[in-house]
Amino acid sequence: MSDHFDLNHWCNHYLARVEQALDNWVSVDASTDLGHAAPAELMGAMRYAVLDGGKRLRPLLVFAAFEAVSSDLTLASVPVQGEAEAALRAACAVELIHAYSLVHDDMPCMDNDVLRRGKPTVHVQFGSASALLAGDALQALAFELLTPDASVVPVGRQARLCRLLARAAGCAGMAGGQAIDLASVGRVLTEDQLREMHQLKTGALLQASVMMGVACADATAQVVQDLQAYGAAMGLAFQVVDDILDVTADSATLGKTAGKDQAQDKPTYVSLMGLEPARLYAQTLYDQAMAALASSGLPDTRALQGLASLIVQRSN
Repeated sequence: MSDHFDLNHWCNHYLARVEQALDNWVSVDASTDLGHAAPAELMGAMRYAVLDGGKRLRPLLVFAAFEAVSSDLTLASVPVQGEAEAALRAACAVELIHAYSLVHDDMPCMDNDVLRRGKPTVHVQFGSASALLAGDALQALAFELLTPDASVVPVGRQARLCRLLARAAGCAGMAGGQAIDLASVGRVLTEDQLREMHQLKTGALLQASVMMGVACADATAQVVQDLQAYGAAMGLAFQVVDDILDVTADSATLGKTAGKDQAQDKPTYVSLMGLEPARLYAQTLYDQAMAALASSGLPDTRALQGLASLIVQRSN
């Protein structure tokens, strides 16, 4: 294994793959595989929600975990088939779920936000009805991507991936966390209550991204346990940093409305702990993630390490 690892090069390689795959799969042409084309306005809203924006952190976590478990196997050196095809589909599926959640979260009945990824939110651009349907369609498309013909991805692997994603997105994950978030406006939560909310709302899908990468290859029980711990720590760290950025960055940098949590009287790690303790907590979570990677014994976790650094050091 070479000592040199260029995280930017690694990210750019996989970002290009994801962007191309999403462009191909979220399209009118792709919908004809079902026997009919999607309405043009609906597809336009779907593409607006998904393409040309976002950090693509969740797809990158899928690929990083897949590479770590696959040891010296990299998607850059083999054709996209078998396990690698499953990883590409998993990466795009988790991004579609993330995009759908943002579309719905931004709507007037939820967070009522007008800016996302530096542009008007979907309901502002297309109207609330189209935004609602676009989110629904993106969610459905995610599971369609995970269930191709059995000759492309074995049905057992399809089932594992669908279970991981469905659980992370549903009432025991992202949707459940959003429900707690809406019910917590104006309330003072304990640290345990705040942790539970963020583990569900944000952490579950980030952790699932890691575990979907693991599920695209074969891993020992110890590796599964350690990468679960890594994903849990980084999923929570992402939200802690989000809370910090909400009070320290401006809207132009964030690409979304800054100061929104404080304006809406939402409980955050900054409001509960203070700014500096929140920063220290993010670092503690990073340290926990690094310890989990070390415990796994995997020969090459540099991509997972690099993404963890990006999560805690990011500015948007």
